[in-house]
Amino acid sequence: MKVGIGADIYEDMHMMIFGYLDAGSGSLILQAVLGGLAGIAVAFKAWKARMMSKKAMAETDTEDVSDEATVATES
Repeated sequence: MKVGIGADIYEDMHMMIFGYLDAGSGSLILQAVLGGLAGIAVAFKAWKARMMSKKAMAETDTEDVSDEATVATES
């Protein structure tokens, strides 16, 4: 019996674990990670495009208001 810090962890490490990782498991994990990263990249790109379009619409609205004010003062 081990005594000290981590003694419980040491004893728990001796449990029987019936997991198996074959050669295909690594590629499955890699595909999941890369797919997640690609999904995040696409979501960020869509979010960025959405923000840019909102910004462009706001700038267009501001220009329209200033154009109307210019026309009103010239008349």
